[in-house]
Amino acid sequence: MKISDFRSDTVTKPSPAMRKAMAEAEVGDDVLDGDPTVRKLEEKVAALLGKEAAMFVPSGTMGNQIALGVWTRPGDEIVIERSGHMVAWEAGAPGGLHGVQTLTLHAESGQLDPDEIRSVIRIRSTHCPRTALVCVEQSFMGSGHAAGGRVVPERALAAVRRVAQEAGIPVHMDGARLWNAVVASGVPAASWAAHADSVSVCLSKGLGAPVGSVVAGSEEFRERAMPVRKRLGGWMRQAGILAAAGLFALERNVERLAEDHALARAVARALHGKHGIECPPEEIETNIVYAHLERSRYDAEALSAALAEQGVLAMAQAPRSLRFVTHLDVGPEDVERLAQALGRL
Repeated sequence: MKISDFRSDTVTKPSPAMRKAMAEAEVGDDVLDGDPTVRKLEEKVAALLGKEAAMFVPSGTMGNQIALGVWTRPGDEIVIERSGHMVAWEAGAPGGLHGVQTLTLHAESGQLDPDEIRSVIRIRSTHCPRTALVCVEQSFMGSGHAAGGRVVPERALAAVRRVAQEAGIPVHMDGARLWNAVVASGVPAASWAAHADSVSVCLSKGLGAPVGSVVAGSEEFRERAMPVRKRLGGWMRQAGILAAAGLFALERNVERLAEDHALARAVARALHGKHGIECPPEEIETNIVYAHLERSRYDAEALSAALAEQGVLAMAQAPRSLRFVTHLDVGPEDVERLAQALGRL
């Protein structure tokens, strides 16, 4: 049975052309002497983000956790939206790895309220943790009704940045799907990244690389990040094979993300109104679709299981919320398979 996999854009497989680029990559020992292809990727991403330096890492989670390791010390506190990936989907890493506690705010659209941030920044006191970092996400994944690959407006990020700067607190941007925000908005990556002191971006989601993320910031940030990456086991040797896939993805797969966004709206049209599913197509901005099941006889796990029997895979994100993500390995025929599966249920 043909499978249509909408669980995540991480399920993509490298194309033959990408595999060829990987096989032909110039490599070196990135720990001892430096890997030339890794250096090329880091320089390219730093330039795209308008940052002084960048560092190639195995995963987006590691990129985020390296940033936490740079900006915080044990006992500190970070401010973040309560469904942000760094606090909700990284296995408790802020506390487990860095001894950091999280103060979570609620913003379904990902637009943190600057006045609320200002109100929760700790006073300087022996009795209080130090507010060490504010974290934002672009695009914003979330989990509520207003979530699903939302592009957080520049004005909202700029307002957060101003409040943080007033308090002398850095901002980290989880830009796992920043490239989707760039394509959806027309705003260059450097403009988004200007609203943060450090930024992590993924190459292995919509861009289709098999492995890898990059975390970027100032030269000082990179120097401080190097031992943190070492502690987390992120030093790699002949990593140019992987970096070549990232370079290929950046050079060829960014603009095509618009196709994923259009397909996501088609997915929403196939879902909305079926079996009590709420999923307005006009609210879809990038490649993530949340199907809300409040009026459905199915909960998320039941509908996911029923669709899987029909050859369509989706991911339960909450008891009554099912996630569909479009990517370069699904197309209109997969949306049609989804529509037919819904019709048979």
